[in-house]
Amino acid sequence: MRSTIVASQWIVLMTSLVSRVFDSFPSRCDCGSDRRFSFSATRPHVRGGDILDTQNSTSPDLTVDGVTVNVHSLPEAVSSIVSAAEHGDNFSVCTLNLDHVEKLQHQPDFLAAYRRARFVTADGFPIVILSRMLGTPITRTTGADLVEPVCEEAAIKKLPIFLLGSNDTTLAATSRILQERYEGLEVAGCLSPGPNFEAYSGEADIAMDAIRRSGAKICFIALGAPRQELFAARCIDELTGTGVLCIGAALDFIAGTQVRAPKFSQQYGLEWAWRMLQNPRRLGPRYARCLGTVPQLMARSVPQIFNARMRKAA
Repeated sequence: MRSTIVASQWIVLMTSLVSRVFDSFPSRCDCGSDRRFSFSATRPHVRGGDILDTQNSTSPDLTVDGVTVNVHSLPEAVSSIVSAAEHGDNFSVCTLNLDHVEKLQHQPDFLAAYRRARFVTADGFPIVILSRMLGTPITRTTGADLVEPVCEEAAIKKLPIFLLGSNDTTLAATSRILQERYEGLEVAGCLSPGPNFEAYSGEADIAMDAIRRSGAKICFIALGAPRQELFAARCIDELTGTGVLCIGAALDFIAGTQVRAPKFSQQYGLEWAWRMLQNPRRLGPRYARCLGTVPQLMARSVPQIFNARMRKAA
């Protein structure tokens, strides 16, 4: 426990120090500003009519191991997802955090799945900081943040959804709560796989068939990393007209079977600390591993940040 706390303190300290170093470079961009995006965006993305915010089109996006963080805010994510679903596209949505960055380094299949995601948001606070240092205003957007606003728009646009993951009790409660909150929302199906679910297995074949037969346009996958990302990549190949969102524990938060961190901790990048305190034995080692990820991630990001700052100063 003590080593995990020390590790977390180092993560915050190193991120802060590197941020201050690059803040000394001249830049025409206010990297600390928060961008707002309307759901009525009009510029189509080049793939399938997706909507992406390009208020600051000259600012580069952060790339980690070939994975580009290309969605800058929650409203932008919702607009892009709903637009792609309306067009009947196959696509996946991933939310990049430090745990995922660590997995990208050691699991080639996870990296391949991530590279296939059409939309990638910044889940981890260090990802947000590095993107802002690059000159791209960005806000943290987690899988848990996405579910309800996407469902709200899906109800309006008549886009049926599918819930995959967690357990039967949570799925039943989540389905009921979402339909009560968003009138007209169609939950086309729910399925809770077993604890040993694998993306390429007989059980996955059953899940794929259930999603396909449901007619859902949006599927929320709550299986945890890397299983949800691997299955999402398979969905891109085998489903027709369904977008899949990797959302972690979001369904449990909605159902109330797990308690999400308070708003203030989410806003200040401390949600990981709340989660660690809730389950230190399971999550402590994970966050300790993230300590080793931070300096490597920053070292790999330095050339991107330096080049971007120099271009802005020119």
